[in-house]
This record gives sequence, C-alpha cells and structure tokens, in this order.
Amino acid sequence: MTTTGHHFHQASDIRADAWIIRLVPRVWRPYLRLMRVDRAIGTWLLLLPCLWSVSLASHALAGSPPDPWYVVLFSVGAFVMRGAGCVVNDLWDRDIDGKVARTAGRPIASGEIKVRSALAFLAGLLLVGLLILLQFNAPTIVLGVASLGLVAVYPLMKRITYWPQAFLGLTFNWGALLAWASVEGGVGWPALLIYAAGFFWTLGYDTVYGHQDKEDDVLVGVMSSSIKLGRNTRPFVGLVYLLTVLLLSLAGGAVDIGWFFYLMLGATAVQFAWQVVTLDIDDPKNCLARFKSNRDVGLMIFLGALLG
Repeated sequence: MTTTGHHFHQASDIRADAWIIRLVPRVWRPYLRLMRVDRAIGTWLLLLPCLWSVSLASHALAGSPPDPWYVVLFSVGAFVMRGAGCVVNDLWDRDIDGKVARTAGRPIASGEIKVRSALAFLAGLLLVGLLILLQFNAPTIVLGVASLGLVAVYPLMKRITYWPQAFLGLTFNWGALLAWASVEGGVGWPALLIYAAGFFWTLGYDTVYGHQDKEDDVLVGVMSSSIKLGRNTRPFVGLVYLLTVLLLSLAGGAVDIGWFFYLMLGATAVQFAWQVVTLDIDDPKNCLARFKSNRDVGLMIFLGALLG
C-alpha cells in the first residue's frame, strides 16, 4: 500500500482550499468536508430527478410550473440528505477509505472526526431532513422514511456485488417518487418512468465515475460496475444513456408536455453522445469531467420540464 500513501496529495478528492469551507469556524470544517460541501455535484445529482418530477407532476395536474416553495424544500432536502448519505458511507467505509488514495484524507478515515461525533452529526442531519419531510403530505412522508433503508445499505453493496451502481440508482432517484407524490398525493406511471430513467442515468454516470478508483478498489477488494465492465464500459454507458432519454420521453408523453421538453431531450442525447465518444476510462481526469458534466444534463432536462 506504499504507493497509496505516496499518491495521496495528488489523488485526494478533498480540496483543502475550497472557499465555502474557509467561510466557517475551523471547528466546523471537518464536518463540512464530511458532507462534501466543497463538491456540490452529489447534491445536484440527487436534486435534479426531484425537479424533473415535481415539474412534470405540476404540469400534469394543473398545467403550471411547480410551487417555488416545493423547489426550495427539495433543494434544502437534497443538500441535507446527500450530506447524511456521505456520513453513512464514510462510517461504513472508514477502513477501506484509509487504503484508497482518493479517500485517505476523509475526516473519519483519517481520525479527524471520531465515530461517535460522526453518529451525533448524522442524527442532526436526519432530524433536519425529517423536519423538511414533515412539510409535505402523508404519502410523501411515508416514501421519505422508506428511503432510509436504501441509504443505510447502499455502502455495503460494493462488498457483495459488482453492481453497487444499481443500488445507488435506486437510492439516488427516490426523490422522483417523493416529488410526484408531493404534488399528486400518490405515485403515478409517469413517476415510475422518471424513476427508471434516473436509475439508468445513475448507472451510466457512476460507472464512468468508478473508473477513477478501479486500481485501488481491486487492491482493497471492493467491487464496481467499472471493474466488471472494463473495456465494455463505453457501449454499456451508451445503452443506459439511450434508455434514459427514451424513458424520459415516455414520461413527457404521459403528461402531454410541449415540444420544448423534447428539444431539451435532444440536446441531452447530444451531450450523452459526447460523453461516450470522448470517454477515456484510463484517464481519471477525463472520467471526472464526463461525470461532472451530468449536472448540465440534468439542468437541461429540468429546463425542458419547467418550460415545456
């Protein structure tokens, strides 16, 4: 493992100079790093399926844009619950993280935050999440509580299957069901189509993301779709991205949305094609850039759902 220690400073995914972390008192900084506040991409990827769904549900119900208050609640909720997910993940993975170049500096793995403190912090985040959830109707609250099981077991999946990305897809897109229920009072067919689209989208982008860690993952004995697929990654990612676009177009059809939504889906398809064609699975920087570009994909789809 000597190489891991040697590579740590170049490879670490923690940005010591992130402005958002420098804003707070020093004692809080490890907790913001634990929540990955310096890397908003995870919050975006959790929030965007909520925004697609709340927009399409509002269109289906009243032909209007979503309630801005709901957009605010889902945004804050995504931020808090993504942070909680990071804490759960890092608690499960504290022994593995110390052996992987990219994650060795994470606050729990490095001993900067003790396990007991992390658990207390997690309880606080979950309480805030619950307070946000209680602003919604009963079906949404039930769905929100049901998601906690997925959040808790997801980090274990890379120890038992090559497809932890599939479990991430089930977990990360749950908000699409919540958002639909918050407007309609239940989960309709279009919500399931959006959920399925998000599932395949996550399968694609997280497989790309996983290629950054594959050497270390093999060394420490954890599994991923990136390792399983290897050289077949590109056609696989192309396929799941295609399914994403098809399922979203079906969801749009189900709520009788206007042409602008499909224009944005077309732009999304072009962006997906760029990701697949230019992907270099042996270059971590290339993989990270392709992965991060999915925020723009999600925003284009949201814009289409909002203005369609």
